[in-house]
Amino acid sequence: MFGFATRTDAVTGARVVNVTRVLDLIRAVGLVVVLITVSLASPRPGTDDPREVAITVALVLSAAGWVAWMLSDRIEWLTVGSLVVMGGAGGVLAGVSPNSPALAVGCAAVFSAGVRLRTELSLGILAEVIAGFLIAALATGAPTGVLLGYPFAFAGFWSVSLTRREFLVRAEQAEHMLAETQRAREAETHAAALAERARIARDIHDVLAHSLAAVSVNLQAAEGLLASDTLPANNPELAKAVECINRAGTLTREGLAAARRAILALREDAAPLLDQLASLAAQYRAAGDAAVDFTVTGEPRPLSEQATEVAFRTAQEGLTNARKHAPGQPVTLGLRFEPGHVTVSVANPLPSAGHPGPLAKTGAGAGLTGLRERAALGGGALEAGPADGTWRVWLKIPT
Repeated sequence: MFGFATRTDAVTGARVVNVTRVLDLIRAVGLVVVLITVSLASPRPGTDDPREVAITVALVLSAAGWVAWMLSDRIEWLTVGSLVVMGGAGGVLAGVSPNSPALAVGCAAVFSAGVRLRTELSLGILAEVIAGFLIAALATGAPTGVLLGYPFAFAGFWSVSLTRREFLVRAEQAEHMLAETQRAREAETHAAALAERARIARDIHDVLAHSLAAVSVNLQAAEGLLASDTLPANNPELAKAVECINRAGTLTREGLAAARRAILALREDAAPLLDQLASLAAQYRAAGDAAVDFTVTGEPRPLSEQATEVAFRTAQEGLTNARKHAPGQPVTLGLRFEPGHVTVSVANPLPSAGHPGPLAKTGAGAGLTGLRERAALGGGALEAGPADGTWRVWLKIPT
């Protein structure tokens, strides 16, 4: 029944009183009460004598100003205009109809003016209300008690409104300070996160990148020794060792490239996903493997850091698995931009039965499991398995 006067709290989700709607309801009821009581009081609105005509005109203007006041939320010119009309008409109405609750119109005007307008403006409306009342009351011969009491009532409501305005100003200032504090805290947290990421980037560079570089240098030295003229030629075991060293060197260079990308990502200098995948495909071709057919569908757009990282790691794992299990086979790498998400797919022909790749048994076998966990953390899904004679890795991740 009272659902129109409640709202859902954005923080707790509970139903709470909607103060704005309650105030609108009170104002509407107040207008109806004034119209009814003034119409039933003596003298009543009419056209028989000047006093009845004055009551009719003042009541109509008061009602019009009251309605405009209810509709003037945060519209300054409409607020000022409606309160000026309410103040003048309400003061006159209280003077010509002192035996009715017509006083409420002037009191509402001065109180709202004190709360919502600058002090000088609200003081002007107070003076207007009192002047209109005194002129009308003296013209109609109102009693002395009315002449003295009503102006004090108007002034009293105005003074209370100033206190209310001060409270609202302080509350608004407190809200601004709270918002500024929240923004400062968020900026401090972001700065701390950037500092931590920079530290991790330095550690990766100093430890992993240097270690991989040392391994690459030693592999090159071993390759040079094995290719020396002093060793026997046409030795199949020697040729196989050279091939393994070459492949290890390729994997080491790719590890260095991956370390550089991780450092750039931590320092927020990572390239867009499209450029990263294009570079990854080029590295795969440069390593001597079969050509990669890299296709892009849809309109490229910037992605979140998490979506970019998961998508890149999926493509990287798919190409690595193709090299391990089906070396020399063509690989298809696809990137599709769709509304709200992107998909990444890697497909390669299944290896012949009984002829696994030379690196098929390397690794811990947890790459796809880790990718599924990454995708789930980002709200996406990853599928991997055989389909129509190919091995397919497919990722869908929201952006």
